[in-house]
Amino acid sequence: MASPRHLLLVDDEPHIGLVLRPVLEAQGYELSLARTLAQGRVVLADPAAGVSGLLLDLHLPDGSGLEFLRELRARPATARLPVMVLTAEGEDRVLADIARAGATVVSKPFSPSKLVAQVNALFGAGAAA
Repeated sequence: MASPRHLLLVDDEPHIGLVLRPVLEAQGYELSLARTLAQGRVVLADPAAGVSGLLLDLHLPDGSGLEFLRELRARPATARLPVMVLTAEGEDRVLADIARAGATVVSKPFSPSKLVAQVNALFGAGAAA
């Protein structure tokens, strides 16, 4: 059975996963990594994966993380999936679109310890339910 605190990180920058995996695992999370939207879709489509939250980059090699977020919100199975967008995007319109889609924004670059605190706040209690 999958961890009740299983996070999926969809980000094409390998160092993000390398930095986050040990600090999140130390907090009791399981972290799966996807470098493209296609890989992320495969993990999310697998019921055995039991993904309880998503960390999502906006600019990916095979598409827009924002469009992917909208897709997730349109499907009943993922409409309420907690999502944290990790981005260097600063355009107000894009940030407002993310907020309207019900996701939290974390600006890159970020401190891993501060990100873990935000992950715990967003996913910690709710992910174990």
